[in-house]
Amino acid sequence: MTTLPKRSEVPVSRTWDLTLIYATEADWEKDFAFVESQIPVLAAYKGRLRRSGKTLLEFNKLNEAASQVLGKLSVYAHLHGDADTANGHYQTMNGRVSDLGSKFGAALSWVSVELLSIKPERLEQFIAKVPELAVYRRDFAEMNRERAHYRSAEVEALLVEAGKAIGGSRAVFGMFNNADLKLPEVEDETGAKVRITGGNWGSKWLDNPNRDVRKRAYDAMFGTWMGWRNTIAANYAANVKADVFRAKVRNYPSCRNMALDSIDVPESVYDSLVSTVHANLPLLHRYLKLREKLLGVDKLAWYDMYVPLVGELDYKIGYDDAVKEVLESVKVYGDEYHGALANGFASRWVDVVENEGKRSGAYSSGTYGTAPYMLMNWQDSMDSMFTLAHEAGHSMHSWHSRKYQPYTYSGYTLFVAEVASTLNEALLAHHLLSKTDDKVMRRYILNKQLEGIRSTLVRQTMFAEFESIAHATAEAGQPLTADVLCGIHKGLNEKYYGAVIDVDDKIGIEWARIPHFYNSFYVYQYATGISAAMTLARQIITEGQPAVERTLGFLKGGSSKSSIDLLKGAGVDLTTPAPIQAAFDQFEDYLKQFEALS
Repeated sequence: MTTLPKRSEVPVSRTWDLTLIYATEADWEKDFAFVESQIPVLAAYKGRLRRSGKTLLEFNKLNEAASQVLGKLSVYAHLHGDADTANGHYQTMNGRVSDLGSKFGAALSWVSVELLSIKPERLEQFIAKVPELAVYRRDFAEMNRERAHYRSAEVEALLVEAGKAIGGSRAVFGMFNNADLKLPEVEDETGAKVRITGGNWGSKWLDNPNRDVRKRAYDAMFGTWMGWRNTIAANYAANVKADVFRAKVRNYPSCRNMALDSIDVPESVYDSLVSTVHANLPLLHRYLKLREKLLGVDKLAWYDMYVPLVGELDYKIGYDDAVKEVLESVKVYGDEYHGALANGFASRWVDVVENEGKRSGAYSSGTYGTAPYMLMNWQDSMDSMFTLAHEAGHSMHSWHSRKYQPYTYSGYTLFVAEVASTLNEALLAHHLLSKTDDKVMRRYILNKQLEGIRSTLVRQTMFAEFESIAHATAEAGQPLTADVLCGIHKGLNEKYYGAVIDVDDKIGIEWARIPHFYNSFYVYQYATGISAAMTLARQIITEGQPAVERTLGFLKGGSSKSSIDLLKGAGVDLTTPAPIQAAFDQFEDYLKQFEALS
């Protein structure tokens, strides 16, 4: 068993350079005191914003300055804390900045309502007299677009308090899933009894080449959740009821409309996604029939869906070589992108090595005024290389949006958050496939891409349908009992997979273990995101420079336009079925290549 190094034993070259944010903790403390000092200064503007454009500009500039510093404080603390979660000093720093952020937000909770009290024509008068306010014109327009859904200051205050009372379902689920749920032990392929955990569910059990082991794990996992079906159904129903309450009190026609309208995405995007996936289910079934054949089973079961079709790949790649491959794959973007990412790798944007106490997984994190740092827990594998490409995509999206947009538009919505990252994975796959004739390597990469599209585009769309049906059911006044929810989910599995897979009753409970359902109408964005990414990848590969320029325009756009319009500018119109179909076209291309090698 390999012992992980302590944080102090990790080579500095393999760690983040957080001195790029603060040279010393004394500098962090100085900025902390600055933000504290600005809270009463900003709060004193309450009731004054409508007086003049000059006053509004003063407030916005002060607010932005303090918010930027607060972001840097938070990033510095949480990156240090994630690098060594056992370090109490950094956990204390995290707690302090979290409390500071709460105080900052509470002190400015009045701002939206006060700004909404200023009529659009008066805001235009402000801009005419104070031209510097023009940069906020889109912010003002977005605020005005939501005007009909804001209530009086008194009601807004009550809604904040109500949210504390009715918004606990997510926390209840998290506590149950992460702390109280005890999953059983299952006999593995060696005959040993091993407990199922959230961490080993995929790698130990679903990926297991022994079908009997997979079935035992499936029966144990879903059987356990079945035992809690009524409790989890009551908790999820409470979450949906809270959504219904918010939609009604804010004058939205439905919960789904409320969720999509908040990011200016028309509901037709949702419906087009679902209908286009339905139209392409025969293509999915063709892939699953091949899976059935290669696994040598008479009839696929749910627990056969994730086991790799290609055995272990004898492929090891170190971090430095993986960096070279990733950089080679993104040369198509041009000198600025490639140079900035190369400089980022050289400037220690990445925390590479797994160490004791380090947060698991991978992510990209940063804020306006910092580098777009990446967390890795590196293994010398192809999967780690693809993860690095993915996180580099996130980071370079952030780098471009922060460089080319003012602070107020330097972020981007969750609707587009996975586009640049998934696009980079597609470009890496294209790069690797273009340079190898090795049959095993090609099959591995192709199967990885096929599974990525299936599990993201198809599976997340099915989950999106579940959410839509569940909310519509509640809005129609029907109770969301365990039987109702399990019936919805089993019915969707029959629709999506029933032509190929043996759909049993246990699969009906799968909905109960999906944490994203407590962030309502979120999962469809994974499906639209991968569709946009696949479309952009095909355009870049086939069109070359014109498609590259459009894509870079999207990366630079931040939130300066709606997400839908930014993607349209890149050549992806998600108000039509075309991008979803393009993703399936790419899926079919990968499938044809995989079939030829099988």
